[in-house]
Amino acid sequence: MFNDYRLVKNFLDKTIADYTVMVVGDVMLDRYYFGEVKRISPEAPVPVTRVTHEHSALGGAGNVAHNLALLGAKVLLAGIAGQDENRRRLDGLLADVGVGPAGLMSDDRPTTTKLRVLGGHQQMIRLDFEDNRPVSGKTADRLKKYIDQVIQDRQVHAVVVSDYAKGVCTTSLCQQLIKTCRERDIPLIIDPKDANWKKYAGVPVITPNLKELAEAAKTEAVNDDRVVKNLADKLRKRFNIDSIIVTRSEKGMSVVSADKAVHLSTYAQEVFDVSGAGDTVVALLGAALAAGISLVDAAHLANVAAGIVVGKLGTYAVKRAELVAAVEQLAVKEEER
Repeated sequence: MFNDYRLVKNFLDKTIADYTVMVVGDVMLDRYYFGEVKRISPEAPVPVTRVTHEHSALGGAGNVAHNLALLGAKVLLAGIAGQDENRRRLDGLLADVGVGPAGLMSDDRPTTTKLRVLGGHQQMIRLDFEDNRPVSGKTADRLKKYIDQVIQDRQVHAVVVSDYAKGVCTTSLCQQLIKTCRERDIPLIIDPKDANWKKYAGVPVITPNLKELAEAAKTEAVNDDRVVKNLADKLRKRFNIDSIIVTRSEKGMSVVSADKAVHLSTYAQEVFDVSGAGDTVVALLGAALAAGISLVDAAHLANVAAGIVVGKLGTYAVKRAELVAAVEQLAVKEEER
């Protein structure tokens, strides 16, 4: 199981609150309308969904921040949002989990929002409200200034970049963060979206899923240990990356570094929805690496948390008690072998 179980257990039980993680990236609002479908519209051949309730959740970089907050870490969030009703909803959800708005810059665009309509457990339609052009120069400068000030003041123990290709994670911003974090020996993890990894060059840790790994390598990938390792090694060397952690759906996760490759089996019992699992993975990695936990143990912990998330419907943030219980259950099973 874990190489240092006592360190991981102590981190979850006591010390996680001692660490601050800054999340930088594309902050989103996930909105859901839930209802029931009993007839087809007379106006067009589409199902009529009678809405019974609605729900809003933090998405994208906001979901990474939410995961960290529920785990008990201190969180700083840097990104952009519009000046609209969805921004007010977003601010309220952040306040509910204790994440301040100081790093959330206003920009002349809508707050990135994904609105889903579900009939029963079936998603009927998704409406996206967004402007994914790179942020304006003025807003980008304000964002960089905030991030640089936080790091210079030594307020953070790790940085997580959540890139959803919505305009925040430009090459300039990513390279500035990579340079600054390396100079100050701050753990940095990037969850990539762009297939051109030049903008991520030099990052210590990057966390693509299998599809993103294949796109970056300009090939198709089979979900096989050897294939994944070979592709990750090529990309790691090409872009001067220390470690690549590949999330592989039902095959779990692979950690590929210069000295070794470790393949971790999934802990998911049932898979209902994989959305948000990547956010949970980078959140756990950020907090665990901040605490000095080894990369493989941090990945193992993230893998356990991801197994919880995919068993839930919709965007979901793991609670610390859930993760502690899952880790303890694994420890018991290990002892029984």
